[in-house]
Amino acid sequence: MTSFFSRNLIAWYRLNKRDLPWRSTNDPYLIWLSEVILQQTQVSQGLPYYLAFTARFPDVRSLAQAEEDEVMKLWQGLGYYSRARNMHAAAKFISEELKGAFPSTFQGLRSLKGVGDYTAAAIASIAFGLPHAVVDGNVYRVLSRFFGVYTAIDTPAGRSEFAQLAHSQLNINEPSRHNQAVMELGALVCRPVAPACEECPLKQKCVAFKTGSVAALPVKQKKVKTRNRHFNYLVMADSSGKVHVEKREGRDIWQGLYQFRLLETENAVNPDQFLKRKEVYEECGDRFTVKHVSEPYTHILTHQRLHARFYVIESRTSRPRGGVRPDELDRLAFPRLISRFLEDCDLKEMFYF
Repeated sequence: MTSFFSRNLIAWYRLNKRDLPWRSTNDPYLIWLSEVILQQTQVSQGLPYYLAFTARFPDVRSLAQAEEDEVMKLWQGLGYYSRARNMHAAAKFISEELKGAFPSTFQGLRSLKGVGDYTAAAIASIAFGLPHAVVDGNVYRVLSRFFGVYTAIDTPAGRSEFAQLAHSQLNINEPSRHNQAVMELGALVCRPVAPACEECPLKQKCVAFKTGSVAALPVKQKKVKTRNRHFNYLVMADSSGKVHVEKREGRDIWQGLYQFRLLETENAVNPDQFLKRKEVYEECGDRFTVKHVSEPYTHILTHQRLHARFYVIESRTSRPRGGVRPDELDRLAFPRLISRFLEDCDLKEMFYF
């Protein structure tokens, strides 16, 4: 016998679910792709990326055979770029090591790079009908409010408690529909701000609704401090008009994306003072012309606030490494911060010789 929670949830979902392309398939590759894209991304933003990826990479082998730069270019603007790198690596693993056969068990899915418990449960239940409950931000919110659970969701105890609670409510006869329904309710009705409680099919037995504590749930214990960083980009071209670009490496943000030469400073620097710094002369040589200094840009990440300025420079004594023509820049995958600058500044005009 199904619970009040699952019975009413699924009935609501049948009538109110959004018509989304990944809901008309049980292809594990397409479901995986949608789940990866929708991590940390709203449906309205992620849908165009899903359509672009499925058009270019209709199956796991085509994704595996792609160059990383092409994958990153398609991902440009979506953020959390490690998702794209991990997805590409997992596609190669499936194509090469598993001979193109997508894993069909929770543990097999969990072993793929970048696939955690939530994504594995989503693919297992939606693609293969396996009884694994998903737990993501939407599910935490729905469960904590409905059952009145005040255990912090960002603690080991909280994660364990909510995982058990989600499994206890799972409709094992319809795990796919149940999981999609609880996530849809969290996205459309049980929203973080201004939830539509009067429209909720669960309000009759929702503890938070009955006690007026909807806004207090779910509980989070930790507050992560935002870090301020100051980026100074040298958009530097040699006498032929080729602009220096480099690929970001290491374990910092935007790994695998391209950027202009970056000089990061501890604090904001006045442009006149910055252009007199020793590091600028080391990069640009002793004969250079400043063609443009941008206004400051601000770019906000989850736990970082980036403050950036772009210095467009023509150098007569330095030949930038990795130079490309300005009209080739749109082929490269840049972070959104740099893309905004390129949209505002016509480098083809500035470096026309």
